[in-house]
Formats: sequence, C-alpha cells, structure tokens
Amino acid sequence: MKPLSKELTMTSAFIAVGAVVRIGMDNLALVAPTPIYGVLLKIGLTETLAFISGFLYGPIVGFMCGAFIIVISDFFTYPGSWTPFIASIIGLIGIGGWIIRRITGKAQPGYRTLVASAIVLTVMSEVLQNAWVAVFYNTPFIPTMITGIPSLVTALINNTVFFTLLTPKIIKLVQSKN
Repeated sequence: MKPLSKELTMTSAFIAVGAVVRIGMDNLALVAPTPIYGVLLKIGLTETLAFISGFLYGPIVGFMCGAFIIVISDFFTYPGSWTPFIASIIGLIGIGGWIIRRITGKAQPGYRTLVASAIVLTVMSEVLQNAWVAVFYNTPFIPTMITGIPSLVTALINNTVFFTLLTPKIIKLVQSKN
C-alpha cells in the first residue's frame, strides 16, 4: 500500500521535529550537571510524535516514525549499540497509538485514554530499556530498575503532559487538513 503524500509529509515532519528536539535536549544534557543528565534525556517529543503517527496512520508508520526519530537523532549525537534497541522500543509506542485507535474506535482519543496510554506505554518503554541495560552490561535487573527510577518519573511526567496537551491538538490539526 502506497502512503498518501499528506501522510508521508506529516510523518516526515514529525520525524524531523522529534529528531531536532531530541538532539537539542541531548546537547543541553551534555552541559548539565551529571545528576540531571539522564533526566534531561527523557524530555522531548519522541514518544508523543510516535504515538500520534501510529494513531493517525497505522502501526507501520507509527513504528517507523518512532524508530527514525531515534536513529536520526543518535546519528547526530552519540550512536551506539543501544540505538537499534531504543529505536525499536520507541517504535512500539507508535504501534501503541494504533492499538489505542483500534480499541477506542474514535478519531480523537479522550483525556483519560491519553493519560492511561502515556502511563502504560512509558512504563513498558522504561522496563524494556532497563532490561537492555541489564543484559548488555550484565547487571542484575532489579538494581538496574531502581537506578532508573528518576528516568522513569521524568519520562512519565513528560509523556503524560505531552500526550494530554499536544496529542489532541496535533490530531485535530492534521485531521482538519485532510
């Protein structure tokens, strides 16, 4: 199935904006004091734009949007062995957007749906990222999860705020242009 030109244009815009914001936050984190480095890395639009893309255009586009944001931004910052894994995890958030659309059957997700989606998808993402760290660095999973709590809290706040404030507006804007 060929993507529509508007779908391709919007998805490209989501990827570009997500990558630029992520690169900016990465650069800001590099000059920040060490204790807030990991916190700053969790602030951004990546998960929100992947979710929106999946909600609007389906699981493949949602996955690709999330994955490309990570791959492109890591290319300009610090790519590493984590890049494909993190890209896949964020891609799953895009698939989550599509699942929510299928479950609710609505053209616009409600506030409670967005809060629940942000919480469930963020926890899933953080658990998978910490699992990767535990396996890759051969560290115990539970201590790895415990040291990831500040990152989890920041990601939960970031995603809940952006899912609830930006998602309805962006979806409405995109749908009005179709």
